[in-house]
Amino acid sequence: MSTTTPMDVVVVGGGVAGRSAALFTSRHGLDTLVLDAGKSILRRNAHLENFPGFPAGVNARQLLDLLGEQVGSAGAEHREALVTQVEQAEDGFAVETDAGERYLTQYVIAATKNTTDYLADLDGVGVIDRAKTFVDTDERGRAGVDGLYAAGRLAEKPHQAAVCAGHGAEVAITVLEDDERPFYHDWVAPEGYFTDRGRDLPPGCEEISEDERRQREEQSLETMRARFAEPHPDEQVTHPSLRDDSE
Repeated sequence: MSTTTPMDVVVVGGGVAGRSAALFTSRHGLDTLVLDAGKSILRRNAHLENFPGFPAGVNARQLLDLLGEQVGSAGAEHREALVTQVEQAEDGFAVETDAGERYLTQYVIAATKNTTDYLADLDGVGVIDRAKTFVDTDERGRAGVDGLYAAGRLAEKPHQAAVCAGHGAEVAITVLEDDERPFYHDWVAPEGYFTDRGRDLPPGCEEISEDERRQREEQSLETMRARFAEPHPDEQVTHPSLRDDSE
């Protein structure tokens, strides 16, 4: 018999939108789980050219891995699983996977590109069918059912990795606001930036000394050197219609 695991936030989908959303909710202290079927379309990209911060482009699979590592460092859990059903439960939702796992959560962030069948049992979810399916949301990603949100391509955002990553972050901030948590600035400032001016640190902000800044920068450099020292080991993924299923 499967067990039921309680969470604060369950993110359905492990692409840039879902992982970006999980980063912000987990950093703010919400127990966050990413359920990832491993089908992010970004893995098909041969070389990602227009993601901010990479002037020569970046391996798309490397970008996903780095974002996943960042999400894990923030405290979120990541599990490979296909979500088959989301249904309303007392004080939130029950999320079920094809492996029989069941999670109870207050918030669900759907970030599965154009897959919506797992939301079919939820009354109040608007699904838009334009050859591809999308979830009808308001301007902040709320999906018509309290506690349910959609992020990235599923919320009709443009098909760009940078846009979907940004929208995932915006949806996460919306969750934090709806949870009535203090505004989250997500800003590390030099020591004294606020306090030497007689101001309290805003929620989500941190002041660090020059020594701490140097340590963090060196750790960042070491991490990036290690991740980019060799080509990414994963093979190029192509469109399913071009694969040889006989292999």
